[in-house]
Amino acid sequence: MTAPHARYRRAVAIPAGMAMATALAFLPNTTAAAADEAPAAVSADATSLSYVVNVKPGHGTSAYVKKAVGKAGGTVVTSYDQIGVIVVHSSNPDFAKTIRTVRGVQSAGATRTAPLPTAVTADLGAPKVLSAAEVARAEAPAGQDPLEPQQWDLPAIKADKAHEKSLGSEKVTVAVIDTGVDDTHPDIAPNFDRGASVNCVSGKPDTSDGAWRPGASESPHGTHVAGEIAAAKNGVGMTGVAPGVKVSGIKVSNPDGFFYTEAVVCGFVWAAEHGVDVTNNSYYTDPWYFNCKNDPDQKALLDAVTRASRYAEKKGAVNVAAAGNENYDLAADEITDPSSPNDSTPGGRVVDPSECLDIPTQLPGVVTVASTGAKGIKSSFSNYGLGVADIAAPGGDSTAYQKPAPPATSGLILGTLPGGKWGYMAGTSMASPHVAGVAALIKSTHPYASPALVKALLYAQADATPCTDPYDIDADGKIDAVCEGSKNRNGFYGWGIADALDAVTK
Repeated sequence: MTAPHARYRRAVAIPAGMAMATALAFLPNTTAAAADEAPAAVSADATSLSYVVNVKPGHGTSAYVKKAVGKAGGTVVTSYDQIGVIVVHSSNPDFAKTIRTVRGVQSAGATRTAPLPTAVTADLGAPKVLSAAEVARAEAPAGQDPLEPQQWDLPAIKADKAHEKSLGSEKVTVAVIDTGVDDTHPDIAPNFDRGASVNCVSGKPDTSDGAWRPGASESPHGTHVAGEIAAAKNGVGMTGVAPGVKVSGIKVSNPDGFFYTEAVVCGFVWAAEHGVDVTNNSYYTDPWYFNCKNDPDQKALLDAVTRASRYAEKKGAVNVAAAGNENYDLAADEITDPSSPNDSTPGGRVVDPSECLDIPTQLPGVVTVASTGAKGIKSSFSNYGLGVADIAAPGGDSTAYQKPAPPATSGLILGTLPGGKWGYMAGTSMASPHVAGVAALIKSTHPYASPALVKALLYAQADATPCTDPYDIDADGKIDAVCEGSKNRNGFYGWGIADALDAVTK
């Protein structure tokens, strides 16, 4: 069996011969920090699994069901009564089947297929890190941070022009729900919101100091995303899309790199209750790439994350998510999913993406972001789909496919990395934070705007981009994807490419 591996917001395959072996090739983790361990009262033996039990919101039903959880051989880890989601650990193989028969339980299911603790992962590689010499040699025109000339993605969404008008408001916070954020990074520290940061890996908030940071062997993904959104314009390193707003870290990826439902639910609820204005979600919820409504376990996971994301929006947050990196047409009648469940033994299955959802990106109300490269066309890897992709933004691509104009040298996206470093990555994971940053600029310009209004402005201000037809990204004479729709809304670019200048001037 092939070793299972963390998927984050999907690994991107870069053609052989590229200077960087892989773009979204993260550093799966081998050690756990104390903050990531299961609570002492919870059994985590070789046969124990984690579950979500969904009930009617409110304390009454939840209290009744919690008693039934114990009788069914489960231990309550935590309960989010405001959305009716109870997180449970149990070594009873019939726990889900039993608890589903309890009065008041609306759905229940295992959040993973591998026992606690989770499966071992395989090392997939690393982002391309800029050397100290490369950073030291960086030169920029007056008014720009040293590495900004390498950020072709900023002018691609007019963020450079936007910064002449506004850097965004420090009263706006974007939460990076991800693998953790290194808040000690010199480009992140000035804008970091500690009060809105937390470790949610166990499904229960851990607010100990620094719990939101990635461990030394853990993925740099969340730190990269945070820098893309809000790296300070401070004469150091790079510049974020919204360098004047705050950014927080909500760590939901466990030491092996998996984003399980209980952690994601905790992340959205935490964001909802700590004044977050925008959440960025550059991942999918493991272990299922698509969660099918006709499967009782997957339905429960879908229910739980839906409740949590809706709660965050109800409390004022705009939820932004990456569309994925398999070049899937998410509006197709069927898709072959070869990678689920990714924490045990994946098996090929054919799914209907209208019934089996990639979460959180396909959830109602979530802004689904497709990726573009340096030439402004759909990235070779980006998922798409008419009526599914809402908007597009730079996520990078192979330089062989889309080469940026000088002085930029890489077709990938520059971001911050743990330990005070900078480096390149690519994927819809990198496109989503660009849109989150633009949404933060809109919120800065319109501080009393509801999430619905922020999204309406985001789409209305996007630069309409017609279908790329034919789409033969590698120029081999074969069509690589088919775009459907009009210039104003289509499967590749949604309503268009995000526009940061409009966000601060309209």
